[in-house]
Amino acid sequence: MRRATGVPHMNGTFRSALNRPGHLRIVGAHNGLTAALAQRAGFDAVWAGGLGISASYQVADAGLLTMTEFLGAAVSMKAACRLPIIADVDAGFGDVNVVRRMVQMYEAAGIDAICIEDKQYPKRNSFRDGHELEDPRVFARKIAVAKAAQSGPDFVVVARLESLIARQGMNDALARAELYHEAGADALLIHSRESHAGEIQEFCARWQGAGYDVPVLCVPTTYANVTARELGAMGISGVIYANHVVRAATKAVIDVLASIVKHDSTAEVESEITTLSELFEVIGMSDVLGDIPWQGVSEPADRG
Repeated sequence: MRRATGVPHMNGTFRSALNRPGHLRIVGAHNGLTAALAQRAGFDAVWAGGLGISASYQVADAGLLTMTEFLGAAVSMKAACRLPIIADVDAGFGDVNVVRRMVQMYEAAGIDAICIEDKQYPKRNSFRDGHELEDPRVFARKIAVAKAAQSGPDFVVVARLESLIARQGMNDALARAELYHEAGADALLIHSRESHAGEIQEFCARWQGAGYDVPVLCVPTTYANVTARELGAMGISGVIYANHVVRAATKAVIDVLASIVKHDSTAEVESEITTLSELFEVIGMSDVLGDIPWQGVSEPADRG
């Protein structure tokens, strides 16, 4: 029986949690603050998403940011919370040599997992048109190189399948899934932009029916009416709410700024925004040390 909800206080590694019965609830963040808020809300892991990070730079989600910029954002999230960080690394930022270096850098920085998608580099956002899938054998080699590059057993490589996004059909998605699994992928992410979860259900049923026990994740952006419990019952091991935090933050900022301009003061929005006390609590202001003189160490001798 699959567990119905996530586990707010995860024990062990992300790999072990992903392989336990049940489903994880994973939420997208774009900086340390939003990662910390995800932990406070009780999510199981953080998705360092490409759309959110790109939006925080005011840059299109089209492969324009560098690996260094994406890694820096993921590191800030790791420092801000105790949750596992799954880093969206687009199409791997380049060829297999770049992928090898990318894995080494992300693992050394303490990131728990990366997710590589099988689009040609540079990728385009999955909810826009114009997708070009990578040759499955070329992408499988990226997965194999990524796994060979990691130094420890706990680092997780997720292969993201874009066949359904690119309208290549379920058979293509399943064939690619088998190839990527053989290349060493620790988990799969099956992506769909249908308004219902029919494609997700079919993929899981056929994948499990073929005898595979590899964890499968999904991103229910367009099929929002399906619950995590229902997706878990289909066989999903991780439900990723990838872009809701950055969308919520953007709308809130737009509304607050418009109100200030309209009313010529903040009076209309004060009851709707976080108080300073709440913000101070989130960012740990009570932990800030005062200006306490150092005791027990003499001043250096004047050698003049």
